[in-house]
Amino acid sequence: MRVLLSGYYGKGNGGDEALLATLLQMLPPSVTPVVLSGNPEETRDRYNVEAHDRMAPFTVLQALRSCDGFIWGGGSLIQDTTSAASPFYYGGIMALAQRMGLKTVAWGQGIGPLKRSVTRWLARQTFGGCTKVSVRDRASAALLTNWQIPFILAPDPVWALESKPVPGLWDLPAPRVAVTLRTHPQLTQTRLAHLTRALVDFQKATQTFILLLPFQKSEDLGIAQAIQPQLKDVSQIMCLEEPQLLKGVFRGVEMAIGMRLHSLIMAASEGCRCFALSYDPKVNRLMEDVDMPGWDLANLPDDPNLIGKTWIEHYANGDPLSTEKIQFLLDRALIHREVLSEALNIK
Repeated sequence: MRVLLSGYYGKGNGGDEALLATLLQMLPPSVTPVVLSGNPEETRDRYNVEAHDRMAPFTVLQALRSCDGFIWGGGSLIQDTTSAASPFYYGGIMALAQRMGLKTVAWGQGIGPLKRSVTRWLARQTFGGCTKVSVRDRASAALLTNWQIPFILAPDPVWALESKPVPGLWDLPAPRVAVTLRTHPQLTQTRLAHLTRALVDFQKATQTFILLLPFQKSEDLGIAQAIQPQLKDVSQIMCLEEPQLLKGVFRGVEMAIGMRLHSLIMAASEGCRCFALSYDPKVNRLMEDVDMPGWDLANLPDDPNLIGKTWIEHYANGDPLSTEKIQFLLDRALIHREVLSEALNIK
């Protein structure tokens, strides 16, 4: 069986690459994956899969014709906050796959926000036509319940991603703290200056080594490069492309401070203390689900001393998720694997 996988793949985003790696990890062995990617050569080389240009209409149509199934591969694909085009792109391919009679799966989805009536209509139609639907949060589940569309609710699939040890990580000074910041309108120059000042104070008080982790170079590297000179000799920018290595970083980290959803999931799953800086409802949902401390960026304290002291307190006295809780979330995340087997009729 050949199955076409569609997501925000090959665009240099560590979270979306982690979803693809997890999906490939969970697919039944008898399934041949075919991936739509923004960088088909890179995707082909990294995962040893057949890959095609996601923006070439004729190529996408040919790929659909060659496949028996189609999967929306995880994450916030169906939302119209970052782009109104996004739900039309993904929804259009899903609708085409359904019209062609393929088995269709909406897998590990975080639905919304959907601010426009036309995108809500498109989402309802395409989710309603799926063979199986799995979602990763209660807000998405509530939306599908309202639409009377059957679904499975389980934690984000990346909880179950297998990690790999990172060469050279253990040669760096310890203890280590990882920081993942990204560009966003809510991360103003003033707020970034406050966070940088707080990070400097935090490092001095804790004597930790700061790992600056860009999850998407185009969005994150510039911020890391702006912060790093303020932490000379006590920090390092670490750019990793392979999702399993990105998750593996957190094996050697005591605490993570992050905006990126999947940086926080990876860190929490590896037993790190976590502190969230939320720019998006999906991060708030994670904070609620696992009782993770943090701030909405819009409500970030304007006092760097308070920010730094809060981090120091969490570093000294905060708790990571218990081993039992991590195992529970991992086991629950594996439900997404069962959804694939059931949808594709593979035992």
